[in-house]
Amino acid sequence: MANIYDIRRYGTALFLIVSIIVVGIFLYVSNSLVADLAAQERERMQIWADATKEIVNVGQSASESDEAASVNVDFLLSIIERNHTIPVLLTDEAGNILLHRNFDLPEPADSLRPYYISPVNEKFLNDKLADLRGTGNVIQIIIAPENNQYLYYEDSKLLKRLSYYPYIQILVMLAFIAVVYFAVLSTKKAEQNKVWVGLSKETAHQLGTPISSLMAWMELLESLGVDRDTVAEMNKDVKRLDTIASRFSKIGSQPQMQPENLNTVVERASSYMRSRISSRIRLTIDLHPGPLTVMVSAPLFEWVMENLIKNAVDAMEGSGAIDITTGLTQSGCPYVQVKDTGKGISRKNFKTIFNPGYTTKKRGWGLGLTLAKRIIEQYHSGRIYVLASEPGRGTTFRIDFPNSIKINEPTQ
Repeated sequence: MANIYDIRRYGTALFLIVSIIVVGIFLYVSNSLVADLAAQERERMQIWADATKEIVNVGQSASESDEAASVNVDFLLSIIERNHTIPVLLTDEAGNILLHRNFDLPEPADSLRPYYISPVNEKFLNDKLADLRGTGNVIQIIIAPENNQYLYYEDSKLLKRLSYYPYIQILVMLAFIAVVYFAVLSTKKAEQNKVWVGLSKETAHQLGTPISSLMAWMELLESLGVDRDTVAEMNKDVKRLDTIASRFSKIGSQPQMQPENLNTVVERASSYMRSRISSRIRLTIDLHPGPLTVMVSAPLFEWVMENLIKNAVDAMEGSGAIDITTGLTQSGCPYVQVKDTGKGISRKNFKTIFNPGYTTKKRGWGLGLTLAKRIIEQYHSGRIYVLASEPGRGTTFRIDFPNSIKINEPTQ
């Protein structure tokens, strides 16, 4: 059966694919509209060019009557005058500007001299002409076999705005999706935290009654003369249950942090687990020679260590080696490493294994590493992660305490 996080990962990938397809369709439709509008503007410019050609031809024709020529010229000029949106430059074969329309000139035109172009405006128009020559927005007007003119034009302001509009909409849409996604994620995380804390405290509450009862039974068995060693071993397990209940009760509340020697806490947790794992599993502890004093909640941190050791035992399936090491990073921060010779973890799951519900075992809820991560990061301001792992060779977990108060001076 597929893991819940695999399903979530596939769902996320499917969502991204669908989003990309939707955005692609949106861009295609928008760009098609822009392309259609650009084609319409070119058709208008072609009509404008044809009108310019006809004006020249009518003016040079001697066969038509003056009245008919005047009517044709007026009609053709009206076509040219109707263009109020598309910037246009008309040049001769030598590149001299014969006419310009609809450009936002840096200096206002002289109303007394309509055909005069100031040096500033002339430079501006020549720069525009140079830019337009590098585009496809040009129409050749053949006036006569050896007389050509060229019509250069820019996209209208409307077309320019429409060409940017799809991308602006996409950015707005992506921003909206991101806000919704993080809002839902935050709400979901808050709900998970409430469920997690509630479940932990309820577990501690439910364990409290039978533990109290078992303690009373231990006293009764001892008074009845039951073998002391047997009662002592049973008492150890009852006290262990009490410790577990105490740990669950601390979830969701701020635990009491005290300066502890990390070596001592690690050795205590490891020694407890050594007597409860298979004799075919070798557990070794290599402690830093000096004290590593950090602010920790010893019961919670021991819980983390026990979870890591249990996971290592499960990964080795009955036989192998566990090496536990403490030390200092190059920056002087204490760390703990738990290395096993188990089946290893693929790199893609280095972070996924800390998600609640993720497990490769047939039994269990997949909460051990999630709990460890919460204890280390939320309460100890530390970091727990997979330092190294190779399928079939084993895994090394590491816990760093970069923000903890540490006293690493050797004892006198």
